[in-house]
Amino acid sequence: MSKRDTAFMETPRKEPGYRPAEERRKDWNAVELQLSDEEIHNQTARCMDCGIPFCHGCGCPLLNVIPEFNDHVYAGRWQQALDILETTNPFPEFTGRICPAPCEGSCVVGINGSPVTIRQAELMIAEKGFELGLIHPRPPVKRRNEKVAIVGSGPAGLGAAHELNRMGYQVTVYENAEHPGGILRYGIPNFKLEKWVVERRVNLMREEGVRFETGVEVGKDVSARFLHSRFDAVILTGGARQPRGLDIPGSELGGIHFAMRYLVQQNRRLEGAEIPAAETITAKDKDVLVIGGGDTGSDCLGTALRQGARSVIQMEILPKPPETRAPETPWPEWPLMLRESSSHKEGGERRWSMTATAFEGEGKQVQKVHCVEVEWKSPDGGGRPVPLPVKGSEKIINAQLVLLAMGFVGPGKNAYVAELGLELDQRGFIKRDADNMTSEAGVFVAGDMTQGASLVVRAIADGITAARNVNGFLQGKK
Repeated sequence: MSKRDTAFMETPRKEPGYRPAEERRKDWNAVELQLSDEEIHNQTARCMDCGIPFCHGCGCPLLNVIPEFNDHVYAGRWQQALDILETTNPFPEFTGRICPAPCEGSCVVGINGSPVTIRQAELMIAEKGFELGLIHPRPPVKRRNEKVAIVGSGPAGLGAAHELNRMGYQVTVYENAEHPGGILRYGIPNFKLEKWVVERRVNLMREEGVRFETGVEVGKDVSARFLHSRFDAVILTGGARQPRGLDIPGSELGGIHFAMRYLVQQNRRLEGAEIPAAETITAKDKDVLVIGGGDTGSDCLGTALRQGARSVIQMEILPKPPETRAPETPWPEWPLMLRESSSHKEGGERRWSMTATAFEGEGKQVQKVHCVEVEWKSPDGGGRPVPLPVKGSEKIINAQLVLLAMGFVGPGKNAYVAELGLELDQRGFIKRDADNMTSEAGVFVAGDMTQGASLVVRAIADGITAARNVNGFLQGKK
């Protein structure tokens, strides 16, 4: 019996861990460490090589072939591991760093123990690929005549561009920001995803033939008529840009900002951009309240701590999740359970089942936030639970900076969408059919712009699907 036959019972799961909190709060560098070669060897030995691998069939949106690449990593066969991983995932260096790893929630070992460290194996494959020269420019052997425009260079746009370029199409990606990458470049803090990682991949795609046009707003700088005269198909991947607001008394006060504006500004500042004093958002020497308990709120917490906030509270309207998998999300579903990000381990405070009721200020600037605890109940005893205020639970929180991180309600105003009059669904996102096609023939949509705000890995997968549907559409025209 080999070590692999029993490792899932004998070898405990090992996380890579983080740099010391007191150290990482002082800089913007990546906080997570990486496992050593020996450690990843031992961790991939824990994979059971299941007959039915739920990790990729149920957990991974990209359908990564996980047991097989785990086997190659265990044996140190990096080229073979990379070959398998690249058949499904074009950007393992991204997902290996920032994906919450739904695959691990579906790992069979996780039924009665701790799942295999799949995300870490994926990251190691990617970084070994770059280190050993296994990942290098591979432009298509033959170019097609058809041209495809992709509007937006976030995860979905990059996924679509990579796939279409590998098929031989002439691909141009339009991005309204200074650099490609979308949320990878501007929305996710450096301490989770350093921007050289994004630049490395974008530069590789350039060498493979993808063209990036930055500082261009499609619908304004470039019209729909221009795109349709130059390209055979268009894919919209502009993301979900309209944040959910909070319409309560005092919401017009200064010092209340949407989370993404705050995070983007800090990322641009780190790139050397000069932010006008009147537009500067900083947590330095302030009490900060982050409203929203998700990943974006967590990113705000970590950013505020690094900026020198006096205190940071992250407030969530939902109840505190259980410490272990909730019964209503049994394996192999993504488990509802309490999770702590690296930012939560650095400081600040989390509050649950609480909502803001009013903002109070002085001199047109927010100073206090009135809050109340809520209890999730059905008003009539049989319908869907809603948050009902708990009498006598009112509280006042000091806050000179409030960051709204409550998700997104739509793609926001888009001149290109308006020019074409594209149909929207009931949620306000761009409507599409089963083949990613919008109401305009030849115009496709992928990612958060149509699905709603979700995971980076889901956006990449949807971008790839859209690219394949574009290929079917263009080949069907011949």
